[in-house]
This record gives sequence, structure tokens and C-alpha cells, in this order.
Amino acid sequence: MATQLKPKEEYSSEEWQARLDLAACYRIFDTMGWSESIYNHISVAVPGEEGAFLINPFGLLYEEVTASNLVKINVEGDNIGGSPYPVNKAGFTQHAYFHKTLGERANAICHVHTTATMAVCSHKDGLLPTNFYACNFQNQIGYHDFEGITVRSEEGERLVENLGNHSILMLRNHGPVVMDKTIPGMFVKMWVLQRACEIQIATLSQGEANIVKQDVVDVHQRDLSVIQEQGGAGLFDFEAWKRKIDRIDDSWRS
Repeated sequence: MATQLKPKEEYSSEEWQARLDLAACYRIFDTMGWSESIYNHISVAVPGEEGAFLINPFGLLYEEVTASNLVKINVEGDNIGGSPYPVNKAGFTQHAYFHKTLGERANAICHVHTTATMAVCSHKDGLLPTNFYACNFQNQIGYHDFEGITVRSEEGERLVENLGNHSILMLRNHGPVVMDKTIPGMFVKMWVLQRACEIQIATLSQGEANIVKQDVVDVHQRDLSVIQEQGGAGLFDFEAWKRKIDRIDDSWRS
């Protein structure tokens, strides 16, 4: 099991809070069944340090990630936090380009390989307005054609271009990238996307789906913004899940 590396006193209060939130997010993803062995990534920008972000140590399971063993790197790939752990090249290349070019709209980023989201990314029509959750995202998702494993920096330009003004990029035949200004916002967006994809797969397995009309989608998205304000952009959801993982194992706080 991974152990604490540096005491919290050696970090700024802002960085330590970011580390806590990101470590919690890894544990929540693992509890949700969204982890992928030692692969995939969640990252967050370090407050007050331009071009610096935190990401998981390559080689650890999500259940082993803690606040102190997260790796701090810059957008050039340099380890600037003194961590002895390496970083997955694919994770650095993809996340670094988004952090470097998109600013605060990509403060928090996740990339997953869940069965449901990968299946929808591999479907020729992508995410369809077949259910309540999927209607949240209509005309708000970018798509990027599969180019193989993401380790070449030159692909970054195409990733950003295909993302456009959206906050979700479906990598075709691969998996989604979800981003937001905050970790709670990114988390709840990922949760809704996962549910949308699960329900789409279940629906299409029955045969032809009932597609929601665009005028109804427009009303749904308009009214959704009112509901979202009450939840603090995922804050209530994230705090609730932090309480759950604390009951399971609170070692992520170390």
C-alpha cells in the first residue's frame, strides 16, 4: 500500500485542499467502478501555480492514491513536486495540453474507460437523446476520431479543436474526457454521462429507441440550469460521496 510522502505542513493550504479533493475523487471513482487497473487519469490544476497540475502516480491503483502521493508536474512534463513516482505518458500528453491551453475551464479533468462510455464512444451515432440524462448533453459534446494511444503532443491541437467550446470530448472508439472548473463539477458531469450511456445501451438493446425531439431537449436544458444552481455545480454530490468513502477507508486523506 502506498504511504504518505510529505506532511501536509509542507504544502500551501490551497495545494493541500486540491490534493485532498483529487485523492477523494480517485477513491470515489474506484468505489463507482470507474477505475481501470493502474490506468486512466484524473487531474487538477494547482491553485496559484500557473502550468502546474496534480495527477495519479503511475503504478498505483486508485484505491492507493492519497493526498500526499499525487504527482505534481508542469505542462512541459517536468516533475516539480519531488515525487519518486512516474507519470503515465498518455495521461501527461492529453491532460497537459488541455491544462495548458484551456485555462480554468479545464481546471479539473478526467479520462475514463468505463464499459458504458466506451461503448457509446464506439457507436457510430455517439450519444443519442434517448433518455433524461442524455438530453443534458445534446449539442454540448465534441467528438474526436481515434488516432491510437494519445502519446504524441501534436494530437493535442486536434483534441482542443474538436472539443470546441464544450466540456466533454468523446474520443471515438476510446473513451470520454470530461472537464470543469472544479472537481465537484467535473465529477457530477461524469456521473450524469455514465448514467446516460448506461441507459442508452440498455435502451438500444430492446430495439429502436424513442428519440426526444430537439424542442423538448431545449426546454429540458433551459430548466436544468435552475436545478443545477441548487446543487452547487456538483458540490452536494461530491461531499456526499466523500462521506461514503470516509466510512469505507479514510486513508486518502494522508
